[in-house]
Amino acid sequence: MSIETIVIVGAGQAGASAIIELRQHQYAGKIILIGDEAHLPYERPPLSKDAILNPDETKLEILSPQKLQDLNVDVILNQSVQKIHRNEHVVELTNGNKIPYDKLLIATGAAPRRLPMLDALGKHVYTLRTLEDAQALISVLQPKQRLVLVGGGVIGLELASSARARQAEVTVLEVNATVMARTAPRLLGDFLLIQHRQAGIDIRLETEITQANIENDHIVIDINNAEQLHADAIIYGIGVIPNAQIAIDAGLDVDFAILVNENCQTSDPDIYAAGDVATQLRENGQYRRIETWENANLQAGIFARHVMSIEQPKANPAWFWTDQLGFNIQFAGDMTVTDWHMINIEDTKTAGPAFVIYGLKDDVIVGGITVNAARKMRAIKKMITSQAHFESLIETA
Repeated sequence: MSIETIVIVGAGQAGASAIIELRQHQYAGKIILIGDEAHLPYERPPLSKDAILNPDETKLEILSPQKLQDLNVDVILNQSVQKIHRNEHVVELTNGNKIPYDKLLIATGAAPRRLPMLDALGKHVYTLRTLEDAQALISVLQPKQRLVLVGGGVIGLELASSARARQAEVTVLEVNATVMARTAPRLLGDFLLIQHRQAGIDIRLETEITQANIENDHIVIDINNAEQLHADAIIYGIGVIPNAQIAIDAGLDVDFAILVNENCQTSDPDIYAAGDVATQLRENGQYRRIETWENANLQAGIFARHVMSIEQPKANPAWFWTDQLGFNIQFAGDMTVTDWHMINIEDTKTAGPAFVIYGLKDDVIVGGITVNAARKMRAIKKMITSQAHFESLIETA
């Protein structure tokens, strides 16, 4: 079957990357991009950092109007897909328009997991997922503002760092025994905990909100040790929910997210999914969903190559990064292992601590983290790919 029209639902990182990949692989058919925001595709990682601290100097746009015109892409913004008519190969928009497709990519991303107790407080409560969310926080992250951040994950700590850079008073509430517990080993979490506290950020571990109210136009928060906190604003980030409803309604296989195979195909071979909305079958036979900038790009490339019947390259170790308090921290490979070893880096031009943490499984290097040592990351990825032994690394050091 000739593929005359590809429809991409979701104008985020995965959707934009899919367009670029398709054209780079010489796909000459029609591409239609549908986005529910008013914006053309833009980068999300800077939203917690530069988009707040330096909004006028920060470039977020991935595909400009001119670039989309050059790539011959039809763009529909401010519209969501409310239904997929699989038998007819048609998507139906909220305005009632119907768009036919030969292949469909769902790249609708995810939305913040909600906390109704906090949402009920109205204008004093914020989350961060979109450009508008970041723009709203510019006036919130101000000197002497009392901010409570609920969630000590990557976004929470990045926002805490940005808030301190703006000289706000920051308290972070985290339910786990350390920060970044879902994405990083305890060794790194404890290091970051010390750095944030030294920067003046009050981090409360194993802490939950039991009640929150508005009193005299500020927030009063009861926490589980019977203490009360007072804040001018709350920002919370406790994870995301994949925007998978259209797939559920269409009868596609879904668990928490849309299940896709190694080629990013759903249970309907003409429908694909990529990015935060997709849970992909991995080489170990397990399904896994990865919320990273790199994964969105990789899955977009997998989709494009499969549509074009191009052989897929060998997968590289998963990679992501975070910037906090002047530290650049990069991650590669498996973060779930429990055996971690730190090696300090002495010959660095970076101010402050610099080190590498290696994650091991039976002495084989399966994961690695660099802290202010980005130049080591390429070598770490090679070690993971080649299944290098940590003992041999120590012997040659």
